[in-house]
Amino acid sequence: MLKTIMLGSCVSVQGLFVRHLADGRVLIRVGEKMFAGWPVNRAA
Repeated sequence: MLKTIMLGSCVSVQGLFVRHLADGRVLIRVGEKMFAGWPVNRAA
């Protein structure tokens, strides 16, 4: 499943969902790299 996360105020990354972290962030994989950030809410 694809997820989009925010790494900073203007930087977002989209990749394959790996897992939820204890602090509320989400871990995703983009190729060989892993990124942790805050999930982006879906638009209504």
